[in-house]
Amino acid sequence: MSANADHPISRALISVYDKTGIIPFAEALAARGVEILSTGGSAQALKAAGIAVIDVAAVTEFPEMLDGRVKTLHPAIHGGILARRDDPAHLAAIAAHGIKPIDLIVSNLYPFEATIATFGQEGGATFAECIENIDIGGPSLIRAASKNHDFVTVVTDPSDYERVMAELAANDGRTTPALRRELAGLAFARTAHYDSLIATWMAGTRGETFPPVLTFGGKRRELLRYGENPHQQAALYIGGESRRGVATARQLQGKELSYNNLNDTDAAFELVSEFDAATVAIIKHANPCGVAEGETLAEAFRLALACDPVSAYGGIVALNRTLDLETAELLAKLFLEVVIAPEVTPEAAARLAAKTDLRLLATGGMPDPAAPGLTFRSLAGGYLAQTRDSGRMRAADLKTVSKRAPTAAEIGDLLFAFRVVKHVKSNAIVFAKNRATIGIGAGQMSRVDSARIAMGKANPADMKGSVVASDAFYPFPDALLIAAEGGATATIHPGGSKRDEEVIAAADLHGLAMVTTGMRHFRH
Repeated sequence: MSANADHPISRALISVYDKTGIIPFAEALAARGVEILSTGGSAQALKAAGIAVIDVAAVTEFPEMLDGRVKTLHPAIHGGILARRDDPAHLAAIAAHGIKPIDLIVSNLYPFEATIATFGQEGGATFAECIENIDIGGPSLIRAASKNHDFVTVVTDPSDYERVMAELAANDGRTTPALRRELAGLAFARTAHYDSLIATWMAGTRGETFPPVLTFGGKRRELLRYGENPHQQAALYIGGESRRGVATARQLQGKELSYNNLNDTDAAFELVSEFDAATVAIIKHANPCGVAEGETLAEAFRLALACDPVSAYGGIVALNRTLDLETAELLAKLFLEVVIAPEVTPEAAARLAAKTDLRLLATGGMPDPAAPGLTFRSLAGGYLAQTRDSGRMRAADLKTVSKRAPTAAEIGDLLFAFRVVKHVKSNAIVFAKNRATIGIGAGQMSRVDSARIAMGKANPADMKGSVVASDAFYPFPDALLIAAEGGATATIHPGGSKRDEEVIAAADLHGLAMVTTGMRHFRH
């Protein structure tokens, strides 16, 4: 790079959809004698503010056309952006065509993301409207300026106006190479994210869940103190689907959320979203240690806590109703890391305010457990993508395979337990009674060990008349026999084992009602 790379900015092009902060920024440029080119609505806004502006059409000697689709796509603009100032041949070429260099591009893009958010909804954006909100000229300007950042400054975010103005003031109208390179990187990320949104949306309109090329992006919301362990680095990014949850929740109080807090809270909130009745889940290391329905949140919390009060210490509590004062009084008695709910009453917030380390989150609503979507997991050199486990069983979906059919009360508990087991790490066993978990066994290599752990967690008196859910079929009767010996009277599992007949015979021998679902819920 030659010494003349850091030249004062003398000519700028402003073409922005989001006009936040653009007037004072343009005024600061004009005060430095910068010539400002602009287009359409941007030019009108600047002129209305008394800022001298040259219409791009006067530079290109071509009017805006095709309903504004073509404005800046012209050699008189892109030649001025892309010419290297240290290359005599480049300078001679633009001079021969009467093209002047452009030193600063200020551009942001049509609101494609906001437009597609209403696509498919009643009264929402049409397909044609979404297409019209795909910006062409803006990304072209941004990419050209970013490529030539040795000489051109590009600004795509209004939050960067202040520091550009500060550099101009400190460097006699110049920006530094370091800032130009940083802004170019941000600009390329912006256009990449924008294109990713378009590609993902278009694949969706074709009903294509797994397109040949998968693109996704996110905006960094915050850097985290560390990752899963203190020697790991981590950050939270927002992107993809619009779904209520921890990533977009309002934090009402408490210290910053950690990587593990975010992961566990997401697991907790997704679990309680499965239920229609007032439900509370207590999570530890992404596994539930207690889940219960109740007439009120307070009742549900008491029942959930009773499942495993020891493990609940330092846990995450998720609620699927507005957190009220009565429930907050109970929560205040425990050491908890995070409480998340769709909303929080002022009285409940005031009661928990004294617990300054407690993170209190409000999401503004519940996620739809049946909504389609993708989940991802990284591999060495790649990613695994799958559709979200949105499977939900109803009473009519159950197949009774035992001699004894379950009672209505048992069916209610079986469905409850099977919804919980879906959110427990495999191999998973859940004992439940009266719409509350009484013992949970998670993440064991053997289903028998999970059954033993779950029964060991349970109060022996509560085991009598309980039901048991398994996230996958019983490969042998052994885990089922443990449940029967403990007092369980009914079981639910996917079925499909080579030894199903042997397992069913064991259930019949012990008087258990057994239903199968045909749906497995592995969670690794």
